[in-house]
Amino acid sequence: MVVGVFRPLLPPRLPPQFHFPSLHTLSSSQTLEEALKATVETKAYQQIPELLLPYKTSCFNPNPFSFLSALSFNPRNQIIDEILQSLIPLRPRCLTQIVYDCLLSFTLQNPSPLPISLAILQRSLRSGCLPVPQTQLFLSSAWLQRRSQSQSVRKLLLEMQSIGYQPDCGTCNYILSSLCEVDQRVEAIKVLKGMSGAGCIPDTESYGIVINRLCRARKTAEAIELMKEMVVKVGLMPGQGIVTKLAAALRANREIWEAVGMIEFLEREGWPVGFESYEAVFEGCIECKEYVLAAKVVMGMTENGFIPYIKFRQKVVEGLAGIGEWELACVVRKRFTALSS
Repeated sequence: MVVGVFRPLLPPRLPPQFHFPSLHTLSSSQTLEEALKATVETKAYQQIPELLLPYKTSCFNPNPFSFLSALSFNPRNQIIDEILQSLIPLRPRCLTQIVYDCLLSFTLQNPSPLPISLAILQRSLRSGCLPVPQTQLFLSSAWLQRRSQSQSVRKLLLEMQSIGYQPDCGTCNYILSSLCEVDQRVEAIKVLKGMSGAGCIPDTESYGIVINRLCRARKTAEAIELMKEMVVKVGLMPGQGIVTKLAAALRANREIWEAVGMIEFLEREGWPVGFESYEAVFEGCIECKEYVLAAKVVMGMTENGFIPYIKFRQKVVEGLAGIGEWELACVVRKRFTALSS
């Protein structure tokens, strides 16, 4: 089956004599609206970007596709699907961005925005077009509204199949990003865990989006749980940026034992830990005056070829000496000397 083509369950294409109801009120966008209506009636969809591009904005008021509101649900979605399919071969792809933006804005601010908005979003992302920022707000609102009606994540995503589209990781990641942007962390975690049921196996970006948001909120326990699930259950390697952010969040919370445990966990699983992550944990140990723990971290750090900044090298040696750990202080100092030589 060709992805994006509507199934027979929808009504047949509109007959040639079909006309949209005329508007009773005139507006400043009447010329553009009339041109779009004529283009839709003749199915000359590839001309739509040419009509919209001179305006160089997706912030139309009213939306240029508002005339589609005069149609019932299925015919309206059928036309939108035909527009999406007609845009696929157009090059350069950036020409289509304003069309996707306008269609997303139109559908997300109208009743029953899902799943057609997800289909538009998918086509936009696959064309390399990133939706305008306000899309995240509208999409998260539409998603949460449907979820409040006891719709499962799996069912909501699989609704895309009813209009001929398959949910994919890129679309799901944008949903995750949108939910995190409005601080819906709990719902984002539910979506992350529910993606697999709809055939979308979460990737590194999926976990990274949610873990990053949890780190910003300092919800470190949940972030560590997701990282362990990511590594053990899914078999993905976390990006160094995410590991560093989690280490920094643990340091900020003064949860230094948990931070050391995270480093050890990743090393046991065979995943490399970068300098920035080691640095955050090592310096956090010193700030918490956990000098023996700092020595343990720095030994692992140096075994991987990393050497801390001189200020913190001095602090760990002095700290160990200050608590009577002379022997350990000498071992750490010798290690620093060997690496510096």
